[in-house]
Amino acid sequence: MKNIFKKLSVGILVVATTASFSAQKIDAKAKNILDAVATNYKSKNNVYFKFVYGTGTGKKVTKTEPGIFYSAKDKYKLKIMGTEQIYDGSKIYNISAEDQEITVAKPTGSEQMFSPLNYIEEYKKGYNVRYIGKLNVNGVNSDYIKLTPTTNNGIKEVNIFINDAKKQLVKIEQFSKDNSVSVIAISDYRENQKLSNTMFNFDKDQYKNYFVTEL
Repeated sequence: MKNIFKKLSVGILVVATTASFSAQKIDAKAKNILDAVATNYKSKNNVYFKFVYGTGTGKKVTKTEPGIFYSAKDKYKLKIMGTEQIYDGSKIYNISAEDQEITVAKPTGSEQMFSPLNYIEEYKKGYNVRYIGKLNVNGVNSDYIKLTPTTNNGIKEVNIFINDAKKQLVKIEQFSKDNSVSVIAISDYRENQKLSNTMFNFDKDQYKNYFVTEL
């Protein structure tokens, strides 16, 4: 299970890691929608949501795992499959209860973190962006936006679905050239909650029996 964060941050987040200066075609309507979502997200003191992370082949998801996500500006906490990731604004802490292991690292240019902004801002790097239309996704009237890479980065396409009324992410689908699919479906989205002052702190005293690796 200790590799789940690698799968989350390297798998579906490939859209956020490939920069390219090739000619892009960015649909004006799609750009306006994505920019509005980014502005809305940044304006909040904090955000919370539940999500389901799914993987599979072709267009069929065969395995799903539930998770929860908290963020406040540049800090966040992610929980999935009995594991936890905390970013305190300086370092990333990956905590595996099953392995009783913790890895600590500072984020680098090649290391991506789990954030909704990875999907709604990084479209500017190496992707054609097109507004497809309206679609009902999990009961939500959604704007459907498709991203296709301008260079060969291993991805066929990324589909982003936005809550039309609230300007919030509903679902992200990534289809890769190796025939794999990764999906994140978001639910129970909440904003500006009262959070503990220690929500994004790492307390080493809680993990005295864990093996800690500093990268």
